[in-house]
Amino acid sequence: MIRSKESRRRAVAVLQTVGVAAVYYASAQLGLLQEMVVEGSVVTPLWPPTGIALGALLWLGIRIWPGIALGALLTIIDISGSLTLYGVGIAAGNTLAPLCAFLILRRIGFRIGMDRLRDGVALVFLGALVGMLISATVGSAMLLLSDKLPPGRFWPVWSAWWVGDAMGVLVVAPFLLVLGRMRMPRSTDRWGEAALLLITAVAATGVATRSSLSMIYLVFPVIIWAALRFRLPGSAPCALLVSVLAVMAGRDHVGPFEDHTVLEVMVNLAFLNGCVALTALLLAAIVTEHQTIRRETELACEELAALVEQLAPLPTIPRPDTGTSPPDGRP
Repeated sequence: MIRSKESRRRAVAVLQTVGVAAVYYASAQLGLLQEMVVEGSVVTPLWPPTGIALGALLWLGIRIWPGIALGALLTIIDISGSLTLYGVGIAAGNTLAPLCAFLILRRIGFRIGMDRLRDGVALVFLGALVGMLISATVGSAMLLLSDKLPPGRFWPVWSAWWVGDAMGVLVVAPFLLVLGRMRMPRSTDRWGEAALLLITAVAATGVATRSSLSMIYLVFPVIIWAALRFRLPGSAPCALLVSVLAVMAGRDHVGPFEDHTVLEVMVNLAFLNGCVALTALLLAAIVTEHQTIRRETELACEELAALVEQLAPLPTIPRPDTGTSPPDGRP
């Protein structure tokens, strides 16, 4: 029985590792559909594998890191056509970045439910902005050492690399955390409002990212609506939708991204996706934290009322006057 349980546990671990590698590789193929060339190097304004990797680590634990490494190696082989020492270095950086981000988040007590404001802030600044410095630095350094990147073009490529990896964490990781906690829908759920939110999000984002009137601000009321009414399960998918449609518009150089260089498009997308993710994560966390505090306060009040009721003395019931004197003759 013990060997059977151990074998089953190992089989599950292997399947999870292979599954993470497959999802990492598949998400890389989707990310490469929106590739851009900055200073002769291929980068993407949104790199989903970083979000996949950090989400997998948060859900499955540190033991899943070989799957991330395998997926990164397969991606490098697919892009370059062969595996070199520099390619192994890039794959190592792509593995080390989400791993370090996970260790930092675990160190500070990050909760995958993201029901506190500190969790949203930690994911944004520590998980994305700080953690992805590793992959951008290692990757750009490997390109520099392999003579594929001139020294004068290091920082533009580094910046684009860092932005793409950080946006992958900000946009994809929260969606995965929500996806992992999905439940069967109930009849009492607000399906009508959710459908209206989806239609509005698609329409507003399409106008904001494709119109020549530069109305990119239209996406923020939708994000706020989703966060206030549906919290993270609503705001995370909306943020992902806005980011994907914005990246597609930036790649096509339409709407607010028309007549801009590739580097300018990358900068605009970085600020847009960053603001959208910040609004979605932090506002949803604030609403969730407020509702949690309210429920805890109501529960404490109910418990206090029950305790007061138990400790209160019972009311004395006056005896009826029978009109007779006590046995000892006293009135």
